[in-house]
This record gives sequence, C-alpha cells and structure tokens, in this order.
Amino acid sequence: MEDTFLQALAEGGFQVEELARLHYPGGELLEGRDGDYEYLHNWTAERLQSDNKIIYEAAFLHDNLFVRTDILVKQGNNLKIVEVKAKSFKSDDANVFVGKRGGLVSSWKPYLFDLAFQAYVVQKCCPDLKVSCYFMMADKNKKASINGLNQLFRISSNSKNRTGVIRLVNSIDEVGDSVLGEISVDDLISGIQSDKYKYHDSMTFEESIDHLRKWYAQDEYPNWPLNYSSCKNCEFRSEDEQMKSGFHECFKKQRGWDKSSMDKPNIFDVWNFRRGNRLFEEDKFFLEDVSPEDIGYKEAAGRLSNKERQWLQIEKAVEKDTSIYVDEVGLIEEMDSWKWPLHFIDFETSAVALPFTAHMRPYEQVAFQFSHHMLLEDGSIVHQSEFLSNEPGHFPNFDFVRSLRKSLSNDDGTIFRFAAHENSILNAIYDQLIESNESDKDQLLRFIRSITTSKKERVDKWIGERNMVDLCQVIKDYYYNPLTNGSNSIKAVLPAVLGSSGLLQEKYAQPLSKINVSSRNFDHDHVWLQINDDQITSPYKMLPPLFENWSEEEMEIAISELESLADGGAALTAYGKLQYQDMTEVEREELSKGLLKYCELDTLAMVMIYEHLSECIENSIY
Repeated sequence: MEDTFLQALAEGGFQVEELARLHYPGGELLEGRDGDYEYLHNWTAERLQSDNKIIYEAAFLHDNLFVRTDILVKQGNNLKIVEVKAKSFKSDDANVFVGKRGGLVSSWKPYLFDLAFQAYVVQKCCPDLKVSCYFMMADKNKKASINGLNQLFRISSNSKNRTGVIRLVNSIDEVGDSVLGEISVDDLISGIQSDKYKYHDSMTFEESIDHLRKWYAQDEYPNWPLNYSSCKNCEFRSEDEQMKSGFHECFKKQRGWDKSSMDKPNIFDVWNFRRGNRLFEEDKFFLEDVSPEDIGYKEAAGRLSNKERQWLQIEKAVEKDTSIYVDEVGLIEEMDSWKWPLHFIDFETSAVALPFTAHMRPYEQVAFQFSHHMLLEDGSIVHQSEFLSNEPGHFPNFDFVRSLRKSLSNDDGTIFRFAAHENSILNAIYDQLIESNESDKDQLLRFIRSITTSKKERVDKWIGERNMVDLCQVIKDYYYNPLTNGSNSIKAVLPAVLGSSGLLQEKYAQPLSKINVSSRNFDHDHVWLQINDDQITSPYKMLPPLFENWSEEEMEIAISELESLADGGAALTAYGKLQYQDMTEVEREELSKGLLKYCELDTLAMVMIYEHLSECIENSIY
C-alpha cells in the first residue's frame, strides 16, 4: 500500500530542489538515459572542460563507483557540490551536525556519509580540482516574504521531468526572500574520509567502499551482520509475495528462516520494545522463546506498565489468543472522572518546507481543519461543529482557534484528543499568537492554556483546568486488543475495536438515522460498517472516492490529481492543492467535501472507541 505521508514528503523534497536550482541559475540538467553510466559520466566530463559551469544532476563514474550530485558548480579549478535536502536547520545553531560530545548527530549521519561518498568519487574523477561540499536546506530562521511560495513549484503528473514539479517562476528574484540556506560541511566530510568519524568500528571509510564495490561488481550477497535496530526498520521488507524482500532474504541466508519462521511472532513486532538489541544478540528472535525476565517485566500501580503491556502482547501472540484485556478497576476510576457532555476533537495540519503564506518559517505548523463530535449523557451523538480553511493564501491558525473556542465554550465537559498531536499544535499556535497583534490574542491564549499542557521546555509551564484527555493514553493504560498487533494508532485501534465489539457491529451496520448519530457531511441513510462473511470493512474504506460522478470533460480540467481522501497524508496533500489560485470553485468544493468527510470520521472513530470502553465495563463487578 502506498504511504501517502512519504509521498507528500518526497514531493516537498522535489519542490525544495527546484527552488535550490534558482540559487544557481543557468545550469544544464542531465536527465534521461538512466542506467547508462558511461554516457552520463562522459556527458558531465565533456561539460567540465569549461572553466565555469553549473550542472544539475551531474554524474561521475570511477572504478564501478557511480554518483549523481544535486547541483555542481565549477569555477576555475574549484568544484562545489551542493547537496539539497528538504530537512531543516537553524543557521545560528552550532550543533546542527555535531553533538555537544563531539560525535555526529545520528539523524544526520547517513546524509553526511552519503555526501562524503559523493565527494570521494568526484575527487577520483577530477584529481586536479579542489572539491568542496555544502548542504542547502530550509532555514528555520528565515521567513517567506510572499504569499504562495509553495505553489510556485507545482507538483503535477504533467511536469514531464523527474521531480514532478512545474516551476512557475524563472528567477530567484520572483520568490522574494528565499527560505533556503547553505552551509559548508568540508571539515565534516574530511573528518569522515580520514576516519575521524566512523560509520562502523570494524572498517575504515575506504575499506567500506571497497567492500561495497566488490559485492556490487560480483553480484554477491554481502552477508552484512544483522542487528535489531536496522532490521526492525528495514526499508527493503515486503510482505507482498510478488515482490522480493531483502529482509526475508537476509534472515533466510543468515538464520535459516523458512516461510513458517517468517510467519511466527517475533521481537520486531513488540510495541515500544527497548530490549530488542539484547535479545537479538542472545539469538532470541521468536516470542515463544521470550520470558517475562527477558523484557524486565514490572507492574505499575493503577495502570498497565509498558512492560505489562508488552508481556500481554507476547503471551497473546504466542497462544493465538484474540481476547481483549481490560483493567476494569483502573478504567472505571478514569472514566468516572470525566464530565458530560463529552467532546471529541481531531485536527488536520500541514507543515511544509516552502510556506504557503508570507511571514511563515519553513515547517511552521498550519492548522487548517478540525472536527468536533459531542456525546450526550442520553447516548445521542452530535457532530457539533467543524472548521476548514480552503482559501488560498490565507493563514488559518487564529481563525481556527477562534472557531474551536466557540465550539467548546458552551459547557465544561471533558475534551478528548487521540495522541499528542492536538496538544502540540495548540502549543505551536500559542507561540504564534504571542508574536501576533491580534486584538483578541489574550482571550485566545487563555483558552489554549485552559485545555492544554505546556511544552516541557517552556519556562512558564501550565496544565489547563480543562486539559484534554488523551484517549490513546487511556488505551495504553487500561486496554489491550491483540487485533491491533501492538499498534496504538487510531487506524489500528478502530478496526480492532469493531472486530471485538458485537455492540458496535450491530449499531453501526445500521443507517445513521436509526442510531441517533447526526452528521454534517453524510446522508441520513449512510452506513458506517459492512460485514461480509464475518469480515469487517474498515469505515475508512467506506469513505467515498473523490470526483465520483464527474465526467471525463470535467476531469480534464481538474488539477488536484487526487482520487481519494482516507488518511492524514492525503489530507495534507489535498490542503496543498487547495492553495492553487487557479483551481475552479467546483473542484475546490469537491476537495473540501472530501476533507470534511474524512475528518468527521476521525472524531466519530473516537466516539466508537469510547463506546467500546464503556461496553467493556458495563457489567463489571467493581
């Protein structure tokens, strides 16, 4: 299944790359003939005969080593490699790449070694030139000076280039103040190549390259030692039998795993597992071999400890036990503290490298949508309110908070979020408000403080008198469902809850009009649950596709290129598309309807989870 969050991140990276090229105008782009390494290398070498040259995607081949550079600048005898990243940094931060203890920051290590490898190959190909290395990235100390910067670099399937970006400007002057910054990393690259900074203790930088070159040239399996952290996050793992899986190949060759072994529950599946490295080194891969002592089992007073939760998962996975676990005493005590009516809120937000509006920094949070469901004490479920900003060039955050305040200020009922996102976003808007000149900012600041917990790093800490309850934390503390496979994401918890609850299955298999559930975006006859041959279709799969009844002629003028909206990644992509000034009103309305339906389901999903928790303790003896 395609990961829409990763797709959105990739698209943002391509936009940054196109802006970076404007910093170095007049370059030649090397594109096409992928895989023809000799041709690509010779094309580059020919152009480097000039004293001054700029090349985008230059190619270098040396002794079975091949690299491409994002931007290459030749001036006389100097070659400058500019590696473009959609990551962010602060230009006044002295510890961007090197920590206070002198080692490379782990999150930057792969990128620095990649650039060191590029520089190594380029220097081998151009021994008479001096090679220098730079990163170009989004600088969080800079602000956009124009509205619509992001939309000057439009993602489109019609772009006819690798990046998928149609650039609507031709010079850096047209983007106002660029939000990108450049930083030299020559000393770090030199340190990597001289083994001051090592990736693996067992090999030097050149030895690593020689090993990789030999394995690639001879098409050999490298037999690189397995380790828990790398294997758990293996990017080459696939459960699709039609695709090759590097993860499965490694364990088959190094550990002798056959298909039955692959299917057995193993330590990679355990939630939030911090002792995986130790067990991996002890050759304890399968959960059937793990004991309570192996995980450091420890109970906690009044709630499930992390270790208890892990052991629950292990026991139930080994015994193939799909029954749910509920800490009835703790859950009853928690739920008794909640006040009616109950409010369930969910936010949709965006944080992009190239800001949508002027005066915004790269990756600054934009809150463009919320949904709010209310559960009354008589069991009525009301879709109380919603907010969506779909106007291009409009900064929505303060209107967002105003609308949220209005919706939640009619009573003092308990407010629920799922996970930390909503609290984090309101903290970010709090900081934006402090810097603003909004006439009602003191009122909005008080409201945010009343329903949130402050960030840990704040000096003026607070816990609001109506602080939101994290329903995800409630699940972690008092409930475990094996059908989640250890995940606490709402996309995993909801299907698991529906699969375990006869009450919810019976209720939500009926039309909304018959179950006392109001909706702002769905017809009264809409049904949220389908059950076929005992298989439950997730409500998220019941969301209607976009442009369902559009004709071919209408689709030809559509510029959003989205087919469905069923997850957060698609939602933030849709919001980005809504920033297009030239989008027709009918297409804008279609995208808006899709966003409203998706966000409504997110808060209704929270209501369903609450109903299931109530069902779990309804007949409790405590």
